Amino acid sequence: MKKLAPIVIFTYARVVKLKKSIEALKQCDLSKKSHLYIFSDSHKNKKEKPQVDKVRKYIKSIKGFKKISIVCRKKNYGLSENIIDGITKIVNKYGRIIVVEEDIIVDKNFLNFLNHSLDFYKNKNSVWHISGWNYNLNLPLSLDGYFTKTMNCWGWGTWKNRWKYFEKNPKKIINTWTQKMINQFNFDNTYNFFSQIIRNKEHKINTWAIFWYAVIFENRKLCLNPTITHSENIGIGKGSTHTSNIDEIFKSKINDKIKKKLKLPKTFKENNFARDEIKKEIKKMNQKKILKKIKNFLLRLKK
Repeated sequence: MKKLAPIVIFTYARVVKLKKSIEALKQCDLSKKSHLYIFSDSHKNKKEKPQVDKVRKYIKSIKGFKKISIVCRKKNYGLSENIIDGITKIVNKYGRIIVVEEDIIVDKNFLNFLNHSLDFYKNKNSVWHISGWNYNLNLPLSLDGYFTKTMNCWGWGTWKNRWKYFEKNPKKIINTWTQKMINQFNFDNTYNFFSQIIRNKEHKINTWAIFWYAVIFENRKLCLNPTITHSENIGIGKGSTHTSNIDEIFKSKINDKIKKKLKLPKTFKENNFARDEIKKEIKKMNQKKILKKIKNFLLRLKK
């Protein structure tokens, strides 16, 4: 591997989650050779200050990486602005980046998969995003990764010459996208990703990842996904900004089987088999949710 990407981790006030994330990263073979950047957002209010202080005390004690650089925000940026600003600064400096948030844990293969893929596809402009995460599926694929047009952000990487196109402009998207584009963006109308664009415009949420997906989608580029997930979100539930509850298909579990040699796809098009399998599982999930709503409604009628 010619060049290791810097790892950038974004944190706020969940020191327990952050410790698990850091400890998982330290188990990767390449952690001792990697430069770790930590962006610590400031507190929103006095109530949350003690939790932020605990995070900042802990990050000063971290060891196990080639170099550690800490950025402590002097004001509260919020999750979206903290991440966008941090990614832009670091990827512009190094040309490539690996991004993790405080509630993501990774397996021992994560840094190897991300760095190898960033090297492998650096000159392939059809590939814009490398994901360390995959859906909770057992896909019988011969390769260690496959391409889709949808973006997953729970541990991922990209390059400067791709990220430069990032734009967060919900109004522009809503005013210019056709219904056909929206249907495709919504995984052929199996999952309503576009609703996040609308809620951002209405200031009901303030997120960033859906816009990175939108940029990749608009430019008709590809995202590499691992056949077996290398990352896991442990932040779902109380205390999470945007994932207080999540559907079963997204609850992937990592494993620690070491795999040194990777076989990556060289055909630059979406894997239709994988896409169809994901759609099938999403449809099953949607049917279960509908049945659950009907059951709950009937139970209320009996009261």
